[in-house]
Amino acid sequence: MEEKNLSFEEKVIKPASGLALLVVNTILILGCIAVFVLSIIYTEGTPLAVLLCVTSLYAYIIGPILYGGLKNIQPGEALVLTLFGKYYGTIKKEGFYWVNPFCVGVNPLSVSPWNGVNVMIAAKTAAQTAEEPMSKKTKGTSKKISLKTMTLNNKQQKINDQLGNPIIVGVVVTWRIENTVKAVFSVDNYEEYVSIQCDSVLRNVIRLYPYDIASGDEDERTLRGSSQEVSDRIREELQECLDIAGIRVIEARITNLSYAPEIAAAMLQRQQASAIVDARKMIVDGAVGMVEMALSKLNEKDIVNLDEERKAVMVSNLLVVLCGNKEAQPVVNSGSLY
Repeated sequence: MEEKNLSFEEKVIKPASGLALLVVNTILILGCIAVFVLSIIYTEGTPLAVLLCVTSLYAYIIGPILYGGLKNIQPGEALVLTLFGKYYGTIKKEGFYWVNPFCVGVNPLSVSPWNGVNVMIAAKTAAQTAEEPMSKKTKGTSKKISLKTMTLNNKQQKINDQLGNPIIVGVVVTWRIENTVKAVFSVDNYEEYVSIQCDSVLRNVIRLYPYDIASGDEDERTLRGSSQEVSDRIREELQECLDIAGIRVIEARITNLSYAPEIAAAMLQRQQASAIVDARKMIVDGAVGMVEMALSKLNEKDIVNLDEERKAVMVSNLLVVLCGNKEAQPVVNSGSLY
């Protein structure tokens, strides 16, 4: 049996003015109450009795129900509406509106008034491993969806790199909702979904790169040397996962990158040894150049004629002086070289 793919298209609606309905409905209710009171006082026949029923029906039932359709939308917010279980439309523009009073706003992060279940409990459980990664603005009973740019700061994770070394990695993802219908109906909780997918993508990308150059290939891509490339790859793969929820990833950045504590000391020694070798190599190269220059100057100015054996002794002494860690102690030779 083939699985049917759900496709949600966002329908932005332009509802009626809420202020006009508020004024007109209030005037009608007050008028009906006045007519209702007068009908009670002066009722004598059937026509007035019918009028009494009509005015009381509007003043005490229809009018208050119409107030339920008033919606106030703030800048950077959207309201996803359903009517009797079907998607009705989305209000994205800020303002005071009136819609069908039987329409219900839907937000998976809000508290359900029927069962009292707070969907954010699930997000709280995920946040125990993600250090409260989500914005706290969406908690509570609000049915509105935030369209503002939000930041996910997941907990630092221990992940093995390409060489199997455990490293600690932290990432910050900037995102926002573009399709409110997909965010509400395609996934159970879009904030928790973003957090879980971020963890998964981060592990998948980090294992493809070594932390640092180990083979001596300067062109090798590493986590430390190619941070921009790694961040771009995380963003691209995360975007593919979040398309189903109508979410656009704006930016993904690595905020923490270090070796795990159990191997940090050994890796530090390795880095120190590599730095010492590079420094020694530079010192030796410089010392050889200085010795070559000294011998060349002696030959050019014919200061002293040295045979091969004495040249070897002189080179050895100069290299010891130039490459030694301590200052050389001069020794005066008052005798002959030979």
